[in-house]
Amino acid sequence: MKELLNHRLEHLEQSLIRKFNEIALSLGAKHDLTLGEPDFDTPEETKQGAIRALEAGKTNYGASYGNSDFRTAIQAFEKRVNHVDYDISEIVVTTGATESLTAALLTMLNPGDEVINLIPAYPLYKNVVTFAGGKTVNVDLSKNDFQLSTEMLEAAITEKTKAIILTSPNNPTGTMLSDESLAVVYEAVKKHKFLVLSDDVYNQIVYDERRLGISKYQDIRDYIIVCQSFSKPYAMTGWRLGYLMGPLWFIEEAFKIHQYMVTAVNTFIQDGGIIALDYDVSEMIESYRERRNYTLERLQKMGLEMPSPDGAFYAFPSIKKFGLTSWEFCEQLARTEAVALVPGICFEADDHIRVSYCVDSETLTAGMDGLERFIATL
Repeated sequence: MKELLNHRLEHLEQSLIRKFNEIALSLGAKHDLTLGEPDFDTPEETKQGAIRALEAGKTNYGASYGNSDFRTAIQAFEKRVNHVDYDISEIVVTTGATESLTAALLTMLNPGDEVINLIPAYPLYKNVVTFAGGKTVNVDLSKNDFQLSTEMLEAAITEKTKAIILTSPNNPTGTMLSDESLAVVYEAVKKHKFLVLSDDVYNQIVYDERRLGISKYQDIRDYIIVCQSFSKPYAMTGWRLGYLMGPLWFIEEAFKIHQYMVTAVNTFIQDGGIIALDYDVSEMIESYRERRNYTLERLQKMGLEMPSPDGAFYAFPSIKKFGLTSWEFCEQLARTEAVALVPGICFEADDHIRVSYCVDSETLTAGMDGLERFIATL
């Protein structure tokens, strides 16, 4: 019967992160450091905003683009925080960044188009590009201290290059692209005229000085597409709320994809989103910083090397010296110490493992203790 299906599905994988998480749980792993799920509850003010909307009867279909007051709040937030000017007609409210990324890639890609993928990278990118009939061209940043050089980027560009995907801070490394790396992309876009898809879901979770992303280059704004989510900075993963932002010529076409995928985002949760945009996330970030410092100290004492996370809530230590694949390493760890981590192969970096430290201190300590005992046996 599979001959009746879209043949591109044969090249797609189910989420390896979710798959391994299920395997780890089946092996009895109770110390779970896998998913990027903030352990904070959604702030009460945000929840009350949605509750008031429900009580006011905001349960009908909303505007497909998103409620105008919400898009106006997003417009003001982007101007205040990222110093960019977008009209509300250039903003579409989406069901999280997953939808905005998918809609953006389906809008821009034709069969045979190439997308430059800076690895390690979130696996969604490759799979959506594949489903659209495109091809990812990997550039391994681990070979250059997780930064991008002109030589690395130019070597990846061909006449089929349609876009590059940027994620800063990065999932899974937590590293941020330097101003020099962003300048490399900027110069290449001016020269070769391809799109930049900026996945900004972690760009508020930064531990030191927060730097502006690729959007600061407003002279190439016609080539920049921004995807944002409320999940990570505001602890709103279950709300499934985000937005897609870019030049009008692109947004008008991406809107077609959005409209037929979801029609419109839930009406009442957008009132909660308005309040979230004014929420001070510094307390959450300080908590993540403390856990990052603890995690790095423990991992370094175990003799593991890794890039220092500038943001997000992940550490990405190398396990190359142990001679195991990342899947073997993590499966044995789950079986012997009941600790669940994510194999680096999920991010096309098999020499690494991902540690998520956005968990309570008891779980984090138990996870680090188990990992240390396991490494001692190797």
